[in-house]
Parts: sequence; C-alpha cells; structure tokens
Amino acid sequence: MSTNAERFARLEQMRDESRLGGGVERVARQHDAGKLTARERLDLLLDPGSFVELDAFVMNRSAAGESFLGDGVVTGHGEIDGRTVFVFSQDFTVFGGSLSEAYAEKICKVMDLAMKVGAPIIGLNDSGGARIQEGVVSLGGYAEIFLRNVLASGVVPQISVVLGPCAGGAVYSPAITDFTVMVEDTSYMFVTGPGVVKTVTHEDVDAEFLGGALTHTTRSGVAHIAAPDEAGALDTVRGLLAHLPQNNLSPSIVVPGLDPADRMDPSLDSVVPDDPRTPYDMHDVLRPIIDDGAFLEIQPGWAQNIIIGFARLAGRSVGIVAQQPAVLAGALDIDASVKAARFVRTCDAFNVPLVTFVDVPGFLPGVGQEHGGIIRHGAKLLYAYAEATVPKLTVITRKAYGGAYDVMSSKHIRGDLNLAWPTAEIAVMGADGAVNIIYRDEIDGAADPDLERSRLVAAYRAEFANPYVAAARGYVDDVIRPSETRPRLTRALAMLADKRDMNPRKKHGNIPL
Repeated sequence: MSTNAERFARLEQMRDESRLGGGVERVARQHDAGKLTARERLDLLLDPGSFVELDAFVMNRSAAGESFLGDGVVTGHGEIDGRTVFVFSQDFTVFGGSLSEAYAEKICKVMDLAMKVGAPIIGLNDSGGARIQEGVVSLGGYAEIFLRNVLASGVVPQISVVLGPCAGGAVYSPAITDFTVMVEDTSYMFVTGPGVVKTVTHEDVDAEFLGGALTHTTRSGVAHIAAPDEAGALDTVRGLLAHLPQNNLSPSIVVPGLDPADRMDPSLDSVVPDDPRTPYDMHDVLRPIIDDGAFLEIQPGWAQNIIIGFARLAGRSVGIVAQQPAVLAGALDIDASVKAARFVRTCDAFNVPLVTFVDVPGFLPGVGQEHGGIIRHGAKLLYAYAEATVPKLTVITRKAYGGAYDVMSSKHIRGDLNLAWPTAEIAVMGADGAVNIIYRDEIDGAADPDLERSRLVAAYRAEFANPYVAAARGYVDDVIRPSETRPRLTRALAMLADKRDMNPRKKHGNIPL
C-alpha cells in the first residue's frame, strides 16, 4: 500500500511531467523556430502567479502511439490587470498541437465556465489542425468549439491570438471571435495550404503570402492587428481588454486620468484646410481630443479610408469610427463599410459608447464596387448604427454628402448628440456635382461657361454646403468651434452614462450579410 508521502511525490512527478509538454527536445525545437511554449505564453499574458490550470491530467484516448498529460492544450483561468479571464493555450510540442476529442473537451469546459462566470475568453492558437488518428471525432470537437464561440458571441469578449499555424477548419474559431491578433513571420491562417492551392489552381504561393499576418491585416481583413513578436501580440490582448468590460451586462470601462475633461485645443481650429478638396489626416483630429492622445487603432492596415479603434474620453473607454480624408477622400467602399460595421456592433454588444467623426463624400463609385455589392455591404454599416443602443456621439468635421450622411450615425438613425464644425458641408452631393445637374442649361448658355459655373458653385456652397441648414431643422444639435470638441464630448458622455434605449423584441434581426 502506498503511503501519503508516496502519493504526494507521484502528484508532483505528474505535475512536472505535464509542464514539460512534449519533452525537452520538442521544446528546444519550438524555441529554435522563434516561438514560445504554451506555458511561457501564459506567463507573459497573465498577471504573475494568477494562472490556475484545469485538466492538467487529461490524456488522449487514442490507443495507438504516445500519450501526454494535458493532451496538447493548457487550459484554465487567471487574471489580467486583476480581472478574471479564461484561457486556452495550444501546445505545438505535443502532437503538433493537433486537436483531439479530449483536447476539444478541455477547451469547451473553459468556454462554458467563462460564459457561466461572465468573463473574457482568450485563445492562443498554435496547432497543426485536427488529429488525423482520431478521424471524425476530432472534427466533432471543432464543431463543439465553434458552437460555443457562437453562443458566447456578444456575451463575453473573445480574443484569438494566432502564434503559429492555424489551418483548415481550425480557422473558423478565430473568425467568429471579436478580435484576432497575429504575429509577423511566424503565424499563418488559411483554409487550404500552399500544396493544395498549387494542385487545384496551379498557383505557386508560400504560407506567408497565402495566409500570413501581413496578408490578413492588409488584404483580407481577417485579422485585426499584427504584432512584431509574441510578446507584442500578448501585450495587445491586454490593451484590448483594458477597453472592454467583463461581459455584456457590465458597464463600460472608466479609469481615472490626469487629462482634464474640459481641455480645449486651439490646433483643431486650423486642422481642416480652407479648400474642401485638400486632404488632411484624421489622426490629427483624434489625437488632440482623446485622453493623452492614446489611440488603440484596430485594423490600421486594411480599408484605410476609415479608422476604427479604442480611446478614452475623461477616462471612459469609447469606440472611435472616423473617415480618413487622406485615403480615397474618405469615401465609403465595400471594405470600409464591413470594417466599420463589425466594430460598431462589437462596441454595442459590450456597452462601449461610439464617437463618430464624419468627413465622407459618399460611397465610392465604380463598376467594381457596384458588382461587388456595395449596396449590400454599405447597408451593413447602416444596420449596425441603427441597431446600436449605446451612447452615440457624432462630429461632422467637413463633408457629409448623400446617403453616406445618413449612414454615419446621423440624428435620423438615433444619434444622441450630433455636432458639426463650421467647416461642415451637409448636402445631397458636392457643390460641383449639384451645380452641373441643377444649372446645366444656364451654364451651357452662358457666354463664359467656366466663369458661370464658378459663380454658381460659390453661391450653392454659401447657401447649402454649410451646417446651418441642418442645424435649423435640428438634424445637428449644435455648431461648435473645433477647439471645443473635447469638452462637449466628455460632457455628453457623462450625460448619457445612464442612457436607456431598446430595440423591438425579436429573435434576431436579419442584417444584410
């Protein structure tokens, strides 16, 4: 019969074995590839000493081959800035991180606990895919995870970090989560790998170009942020969570700050050029307004004609959506509409107020946009703003033309406070286009058509291309000096802190996907 001392010694031996993952040699290979181990990643992500592991003694159920304690994934809970989070970290040193039945059950358990507790879920992905030896059982495991991703969506924040391979069916879990972070040069995501692509389509492509971090943060929009290394990626997760509450029932995050809520910045009074055709960088508008100029931009490399990200105003976390006049004049195209719509819905799901800065000449024209479904994709952004019930503040800095004016959190779709700068131009279209349509006969019959067109454009701009017509009808709540923007926004957020707004009861809406 074993003594208690022997039992305790056996426990410690098994714990040590579990911590080794696939063994010393495989850990060394992981390091040689420039990658950290599953546990090293958790040490970087979580507050020191806060990780509590679950299911460390679970083993794979396949009779053939090796068995390892933990079966290729480390699961449990810990803290980030003192807040509880649930985590799973795939271990590439064990069967290449491939997913088995037991492995999937471990992940599902922490996801179920996260929803029960109301805490964020963070998945660290580094896996070769389904464990072939277990066949359809491993595929069923993926489906169980996908189901929980869907059920948790909009209930608790879900963040995926891709730190190595993520291929085949495995990619759909990160695709469902709220944010996906990748690491440059060492992570990739694709449904089918380079070998299959070459066989089927005869395209010769490597893994990095097919599904690397640069591809997914600049071309496809699948990932939100690319970090230069694993430490940077995990730090990004901490930054994201600093702006998100624990769950959909928690209020938005407010932290004390030193930046005065009533601070005014005179530089804003000269940021918009006198010539409405001259571009400017919308970041030069955002930085003087937000707390300490600190902006966590999301998807900065994709659809750059629109800017999205998190900031704080008087300590309160807010989601920023803003046109970028320096790219495509800030026009809304397919990618920009999808990018902004998803972000608006994420903020609304987790009670993060929305602040929108508008300088939009309209939707991008062209055959490619029309055939690509700009109507359907543009409607996603309209739907997202109209559906959102969080506090919605809007500032029109310059152009707000046509249907794009309506879409960008206008008063007509339940904008709570809509402000305009004196430089705002709110109209059906730009003065040049309007004059060419309205006064075509007068211009054609004039002795000097160019001079007459210039005169009419100036007259139209003076009468219509200003914020005062909209303000007279209450479509804009106030016209303010740009330098006054920060104090007006911070006061509005304080006023709207207890906002109550509801949508009609329904199973769910039918967003134009």
